[in-house]
Amino acid sequence: MTAPTPAPVVRQGRRRASGALECEVLAALQRAGVPLTPREVQGFLPGELTYSTVVTILSRLHGKEVLTRTPRGRAYAYAPVTDEAGLAARRMHKVLDGRTDREIVLTRFVDGLTGEDHRLLKLLLATGTA
Repeated sequence: MTAPTPAPVVRQGRRRASGALECEVLAALQRAGVPLTPREVQGFLPGELTYSTVVTILSRLHGKEVLTRTPRGRAYAYAPVTDEAGLAARRMHKVLDGRTDREIVLTRFVDGLTGEDHRLLKLLLATGTA
């Protein structure tokens, strides 16, 4: 296993921006391409995060169903459930879940697409790929 390239650190003053740690951890796991334990993740991240902070972030991502985990020794090894495109699609589905105004939301989404994205969406729907 080769060490992934460290993710860029997004900071606001001395603290990371909200959600930046989760993004850094997820990016490290995606670049690794193999499940990692919290200690391994800690080693791949820039800065000096404590082990307990890394465990907390991994647990939160697992709770959000973004990561899977399997036992490895006395710890868990974590891996993303899908690639970046799959995660974006999952987020889009979660926005629609439980909405009573789905048609309005989807209409506004489509209205905001670029011409190229609109053409691509029409093509995907017409070919049954979507």
